[in-house]
Amino acid sequence: MKPIRLISGVLTVGFWTLMSRILGVLREVMILAFIGPGPVMDAFVAAFRLPNMFRRFFAEGAFNASFVPMFSKRLEVNDDPVAFANQALSGLAFVLLILSAVAMIFMPALVWLTAGGFVGDARFDLTIDFGRIVFPYILLISLTALFSGVLNATGRFAAAAAAPVFLNIFVCLSMAWAAYSGGEVIRWLVWTVPVAGLAQLALVWIAADRAGVRLRPTWPRWTPEMKRLVVVAVPAALAGGVMQINLLVGQQVASHFEKAVGWLYAADRLYQLPLGVVGIAVGIVLLPDLSRRLGAQDDAGAKHAFSRAGELSLALTIPAAVALIVIPLPVVTVLFERGATGPDDSAAIAVAVAIYGLGLPAFVLQKVLQPLFFAREDTKSPFRYAVWAMIINAFVAVGLAPVLGWIAPAIATTLAGWVMVFLLAQGGRKLGDVARFDDQFRRRIWRVCMASVMMGAVLWASTVLLGPFFAISGIRFIALAALIALGMVSYAILGQLVGAFSLREFRTAFRRRNG
Repeated sequence: MKPIRLISGVLTVGFWTLMSRILGVLREVMILAFIGPGPVMDAFVAAFRLPNMFRRFFAEGAFNASFVPMFSKRLEVNDDPVAFANQALSGLAFVLLILSAVAMIFMPALVWLTAGGFVGDARFDLTIDFGRIVFPYILLISLTALFSGVLNATGRFAAAAAAPVFLNIFVCLSMAWAAYSGGEVIRWLVWTVPVAGLAQLALVWIAADRAGVRLRPTWPRWTPEMKRLVVVAVPAALAGGVMQINLLVGQQVASHFEKAVGWLYAADRLYQLPLGVVGIAVGIVLLPDLSRRLGAQDDAGAKHAFSRAGELSLALTIPAAVALIVIPLPVVTVLFERGATGPDDSAAIAVAVAIYGLGLPAFVLQKVLQPLFFAREDTKSPFRYAVWAMIINAFVAVGLAPVLGWIAPAIATTLAGWVMVFLLAQGGRKLGDVARFDDQFRRRIWRVCMASVMMGAVLWASTVLLGPFFAISGIRFIALAALIALGMVSYAILGQLVGAFSLREFRTAFRRRNG
């Protein structure tokens, strides 16, 4: 994959991920307006997190790290990649069917393990009820992740990136209909989740068929290929599980404070917007590209792709992080403060957003650094690093909770993210020169930081001037749009002036994507 094609692929994935994340923010706006922070929202968040936790454990962790590189290499040398993918599909489906059945039976124990603070109040039974409805989503979305990996490895990114849009479209429409028809919004919300999973799976399955990769489940067989896949996948799954444990530790701490689970969830969705658009997009495109280059002994090309991915991701992420730190309250107030969500909720969510903003560059850098290991089928090293990050996260979250209260999990998440980046960078040194950013990256990165800080000053001054308009209900959306547009324009101009990036490179990539 040539550098321009790499950037083009990132932009393609980034575009669809942006659509998904924007609709995701709309989803949270509607949830906070119709339901609001409180017992029902806390129960939904805890229930919905269960299939998402196992999805990242089985699908995004294990299969992105093990299946994609192995499939990419077979595809490169035409070593019957479809048969290998069929075996993986059948094995994954078999395991997930068993997992789903067990989880449905033992849902009370799962809720106790993941949200112990709910025990003894209405949230506990609500979470069990919601969890049994939404948990089958794991089967559908995990199979979707496998088909998405196949499409990404063949260089077809659009359908896989568009699939998450379906969840948010379905959920937003169902809540709007429930509110319009007088139905119970939360019931429509939870039942829509598995329906959306079916739509997502259908989209990528059809796209894979049209790409010439016809996958059909069969009775799973234990073959040498599957043994190798499992050997590589287990440490990756454990690494993904460690990161999910970080989330669960935070949820456990937050579950002991009123409304805290909902506050942290809303803040998490805001920082997930730039993380999804940049970090996940870069990781999806970079991993199969690095796998092919390293398999072809193209170390120079791999280093160039790695450096450009890091450069692009930080050029887009650092200004986003600065914005989340400088103007969290106007963003939260305009987006979330309505209906069942009041000013006190907005203030709490804004504090968490600013703290997550401090960790945003770390969360994105993880997506850039991890493919260096995964492309070599080394999933054990990231697992070891993730364990250390987990220990630090748990120590800080639990230790600071008696002092700082519900905000301790957000601080722990940000700190653990930077620890993970440090360990990945140190471990990457053993991989040779290919794992080091090149001179162009080092020349530009400090300029990116400079342009971002100057943009932050512009945003702060603009917020002071526009402050009165944020209190006017009919005007505040325009004020926020103007503030964001001013930040984007100022960063583009300042970044170009100080040499942080070249806008010509982005224009070339867009033309290539649309050509």
